[in-house]
Amino acid sequence: MNWREKPVIGALRVAELLHLPRVLFIVMALMPSHPFRDYFSGLEEVDAVQQIFGDRTGEVLNNLRVQFIWVAGYMGVNPSNGHLVINPDYLNQGDELDIYLDLIHELIHVRQRMEGKPLFEGGYRYVERPTEVEAYRYAVEEAKRLGLSSERICWYLKTEWMSEDDLRQLAKTLGVECP
Repeated sequence: MNWREKPVIGALRVAELLHLPRVLFIVMALMPSHPFRDYFSGLEEVDAVQQIFGDRTGEVLNNLRVQFIWVAGYMGVNPSNGHLVINPDYLNQGDELDIYLDLIHELIHVRQRMEGKPLFEGGYRYVERPTEVEAYRYAVEEAKRLGLSSERICWYLKTEWMSEDDLRQLAKTLGVECP
């Protein structure tokens, strides 16, 4: 599959761009949550995850909760409670490597929230938002460490809420050459 042909399943991000997340996330905070480690055991041993949280890795992952949302989307962090929000269809049917890189990306957002950084800070386009650039940078570094090609990394970065110009700007910022 060409990196330009990524399937469209990111309505949660579209809602974010339409400034709907505050309401959406408040409602989602009322949904049941589950221990992160029930679904992602062993991540505490992964170097990339240990680099995110350092000595607190075990504690953070023990306390992290997951909420499943059937509406749409990939995954994200609920800024109202810090829980990881995941579409179970994406978790069950998505590309395993994309899911792993998304976890790395979202764990950066978990850390950012713990540090008090605003996850949806206004005044920035999505591809310029400092918290997004940091999370994508970390995911791309991990992708490169795993030996992914530039084309595969571009496929990972491509989302339906990004224009081609946005993708190229983000890729340039991250040091990735998209064909």
